Amino acid sequence: MGLIYALGAFLSWGLVVPVHFRLLDGVPAWGILAHRIVWSSLFIALLLAGLRLMRRGPGFTLQRRHGFLVLSALLIASNWSLYLWAVQNGRMLDASLGYFINPLVNVALGALVLRESLRPLQLAAVALAGIGVVAAVVAAGTLPWIALALAVTFAVYGLIRKLVPIDPILGLGAETFALLPIALAYLSLAPTPPGQDTGQVLLLMLTGVTTALPLMWFAAAASRLKLSTLGLLQYLSPTGLLLLSVLVYGESLPPSRALVFGLIWAGLALYALDVARPRSVAAHRPGDEPA
Repeated sequence: MGLIYALGAFLSWGLVVPVHFRLLDGVPAWGILAHRIVWSSLFIALLLAGLRLMRRGPGFTLQRRHGFLVLSALLIASNWSLYLWAVQNGRMLDASLGYFINPLVNVALGALVLRESLRPLQLAAVALAGIGVVAAVVAAGTLPWIALALAVTFAVYGLIRKLVPIDPILGLGAETFALLPIALAYLSLAPTPPGQDTGQVLLLMLTGVTTALPLMWFAAAASRLKLSTLGLLQYLSPTGLLLLSVLVYGESLPPSRALVFGLIWAGLALYALDVARPRSVAAHRPGDEPA
């Protein structure tokens, strides 16, 4: 199930969410962020009420480590706002590069913080992806601060959700409820953009669903998969974003970004080969658990 949750989250972020936000071009990025928080809070509150998670089993006990969810809330809000700004200002390729770099940061955090080990083919996969990203940075000639900020904030967010065991819906609820007062204050003070019709209002309300569901799926995947595996699967999101930016929205694809694309997918092919090999061995040796 961890793989299914991860695919749902990353394909949503790479294809569904950017199209949704481009349809809201007339709304400022901070306004969209505030609406995301408000409608996500309502959506999650309805889920909690419907599923009665707080009443099932032994109940939820607040612990000191759950305070880290405040930090994760601030990290995801920063990531959201920067991503929104990039999408609305024609910088989808920068956002794509950020999410290409992000899995490398995940792999590094998995090795340094969680002591996760990588097999030789997995190391080769990470090295190929790393070479592609470095080539893109060298070709650009400047430090891609948008990409780096997106990569680091989301990687640290994923690490916190990995280290703080909590039901995905409860955890996301804690994050969005922590941000809710700030979002409501912004919406009450900010002027309403002109020309908002019924369709745009409905699109703003739908940000609750397109925000909450992928994050819940991501949190569920993070609790079931190795951080390094999660990081490499995450290349699906920037690949979708890259294809959208070039094929649909007409951004130009420099040769350096094409090189990144090819090297990263070569790395993913190596990683997939390595993951498949233990399973084939395990099929002949029922007593062994696949890695």
